[in-house]
Amino acid sequence: MVDLQYFPLPGASIDEIDTPAIIVDLDIAEANIARLQEFGDANGTSIRPHSKTHKSPVFARKQIEAGAIGICCAKVGEAEAMVAGGVKDILIPNQVVGSTKITRLIALASEANIVVAADDPDNVKQLSVAASGAGKEIGVIVEVNVGMNRCGTEPGEDTTALAKVITDSPGLRFDGVMGYEGHTVAVRDESERRANAEKAMATLLSAVDNIEAAGMPVSVISASGTGTYNITGKMDRITDLQCGSYIFMDGDYLEVFQDFTPALTVLATVISRPTSDRAVLDTGMKAMSIDRGLPIVVDRPGAKYTSISEEHGVMAVEGDAQRLKVGDKIQLRPMHGDTTINLHSHYFGFRNGKLDSVIEIAGRGRFR
Repeated sequence: MVDLQYFPLPGASIDEIDTPAIIVDLDIAEANIARLQEFGDANGTSIRPHSKTHKSPVFARKQIEAGAIGICCAKVGEAEAMVAGGVKDILIPNQVVGSTKITRLIALASEANIVVAADDPDNVKQLSVAASGAGKEIGVIVEVNVGMNRCGTEPGEDTTALAKVITDSPGLRFDGVMGYEGHTVAVRDESERRANAEKAMATLLSAVDNIEAAGMPVSVISASGTGTYNITGKMDRITDLQCGSYIFMDGDYLEVFQDFTPALTVLATVISRPTSDRAVLDTGMKAMSIDRGLPIVVDRPGAKYTSISEEHGVMAVEGDAQRLKVGDKIQLRPMHGDTTINLHSHYFGFRNGKLDSVIEIAGRGRFR
């Protein structure tokens, strides 16, 4: 099969990159990795970053080399991509349901330490049958509903009972609990975000108290998104943080705080200048997600991305931006990095303004 994509050689300038393309400043991304790891080390909390943001074993290995204990993966397909890329410790903080997915999950246990979340006794039994039948052991944690009202058992009797089912199931190792305070991570007001996160973690820790009172040790208490890392990560007993977006940041998270530096843009090309106050880009919905809003133009004062269709983005231009001509390159910051990254096959990693490496987004589209 012929690869029709054009990848310039290392040392190329940004103007030589064909578009649309994701550009990553590697120095900034690595500094973000180091910053979160330093926070975890200072507070006695392990870092287990969520790979659903970057979807790349290359960045996962950078996080592990910096001190992360392993990686989170949203789906079995992502986990398969990470294991194939050399990552050997994976938590899937999600329910893995159905014989096909469970068989694939158990197969990964031959190559890596695998831990999965559960909130249903029947699902636990299916995991047990598959693991014990294959002569494997996987870790299981109970997902507790801490207020997001998505997946998860209710704290108290339901959570404790499920922990007991896991403990008594062959092929399974009860590792602990998780609770994702996703309903709090993007709250703009810091005091409100803190109060909501603390309430969520109090719910999670109450579930831990009940499990331990029933005689079952809890070794893992996993939580947190990027927006609550500095709240949840300072709480006693929380063992590890599942932050993902911190590595690149995006427009939405930059409205929450600026603890980490934006490292990612989508490079676009001006393909039309139909009027003096309008420029059209080659970057539409097939290259840029808009679930959290239209992207931000980061390098052209006076240019504003105003509308989007499948293959086109329209900018209103004024002042110096009216000098834009067909062929000029524009850098855009997506409001939601995760869903934009999943549209692309590769990153173009830059250092000091020159192309350093082209990195495959190996987990792209791995939503099964």
